[in-house]
Amino acid sequence: MSRNHEIETHLENLSSDLDPASDSLAIVLAAGHGKRIKSETSKMLHKIWGVPTVVRVANSAKRGLRSDNQIIVVGIKAKDVAETSGKETNRRFAFQAEQNGTGHAVKIALEAVPNGTYSGDIYIFPGDMGLLSVEAVQKFKAAYHNNPCDMMILTGVFEGAASDNYYGRVLRVPAEDINGKSSGDNFRKVIEIKEQKDILALEPKETYRVNYKSCTYGFTKEDLVNLREFNTGVYVFKADKITTYINKLSTDNVQGELYLTDLIHIFNENDLTVKATEAVDNHTVLGFNVKSVLKEMESYARENVYEKLKDIITIVDQDDFFLADEVVDQIIELDKKKGPLDISIGKGVWIDRDVQLNKGIKIGNHAELSGRVLLDEGVRIQENVHVSAFPGQILKVGRNSEIFIGDIIKGNLEIGENCRIESSVNMTGSDQFPTRIGNNVRIKGTSYVFGSTIENDVRIEHSVLKCKQVKRVENTDGIVQAIRYFLPKAEGLEAIDDLGK
Repeated sequence: MSRNHEIETHLENLSSDLDPASDSLAIVLAAGHGKRIKSETSKMLHKIWGVPTVVRVANSAKRGLRSDNQIIVVGIKAKDVAETSGKETNRRFAFQAEQNGTGHAVKIALEAVPNGTYSGDIYIFPGDMGLLSVEAVQKFKAAYHNNPCDMMILTGVFEGAASDNYYGRVLRVPAEDINGKSSGDNFRKVIEIKEQKDILALEPKETYRVNYKSCTYGFTKEDLVNLREFNTGVYVFKADKITTYINKLSTDNVQGELYLTDLIHIFNENDLTVKATEAVDNHTVLGFNVKSVLKEMESYARENVYEKLKDIITIVDQDDFFLADEVVDQIIELDKKKGPLDISIGKGVWIDRDVQLNKGIKIGNHAELSGRVLLDEGVRIQENVHVSAFPGQILKVGRNSEIFIGDIIKGNLEIGENCRIESSVNMTGSDQFPTRIGNNVRIKGTSYVFGSTIENDVRIEHSVLKCKQVKRVENTDGIVQAIRYFLPKAEGLEAIDDLGK
């Protein structure tokens, strides 16, 4: 079996049938590896706010279009990208074995749609646009429906110095042609995308002339350089139009590739209408090729989360924290249901998507929480604590319990109410041997607990408990018996000698 055939078979196993009745189909372009990112990891799998960029784009497209219909085009690292994206209803994967331009990638994607079975709208999204929001997709779809056309481009507005604008400029129809004739209904329609390198190649006083629908329009080099509106690489087409005209794309260019932007000229030549609409927020249409831009996108994502939560909870350092999107949504809903939350998040805290917070929770600097961790009201987690549950497990911490500096608590484990798990404690539980800690329990010193059950009110110091039942036993004076310095019998002594013997 050839390597390509093996990949195609794997992709087919991850694919589902498309829904021909849906009004929308998203194509996510995720075939490129990204040489400039300088990483063995596919560019599409670099994470933005904890989620691979291709997954973010696919999810936003799905929710924004209100359609499960998706084709994700993969190429380099195809299996990695497809497996990370995952198998879902109405999602197919298409394999671009050789990267031959965006037009070629879309052509490959359209081959996954049986001829004549789909008549809705087809949206194109770059897979590296990891800040693309559901709202941005919704507004793009609304703009397209409110301004009927055969092709629409989502654009951004460049805010820096014009000389730094390396994006393709959107050339729109001016109010008048070179003879002063009114453009009428053609005003503001899209003529073409003009690349920066082509603009800079013009002579300073040269007038760039272009024909559009029997009219000629002129632009100076300065006009073109100072155009702020740029192409984001997000498009929507009527299905019958793109399937017809994509075959007219040519590789007659410097790169020898099929460019999706060439469809603008082809559509205009065939008396079809091309329009554009501006994104409300430029950050949502930002893509990346280098690590510095990826870092900028991560910073914006953090800033966006902080803006959502800054008046709901306390975030000690707005430049150093991570709360997964699901946790952010959870906090917002919790605020609506339970009123003032009094939640505090320390510097450098990391909270993954399956963690459940509650009122009055305090989490100290650099604590990390991941997996299905459920915290009751008033739980306090101090600095550098690691709390985690493995897939399929649940870790619970009861009301008003506190976990001290540097502790490691993980696995299938439950801590009751009003407990104090003091510094230098390591506790874990497995599926076979869960750990259950009762109420009002105190564990301190260099202690380790695995797969054990500890009843209410017990105090444990400097002990190692493995698969033990610790009972609540009262002395004659009514004080609960403490467990101190319990160590199991040593094993492996035959492998140990004193040095110098």
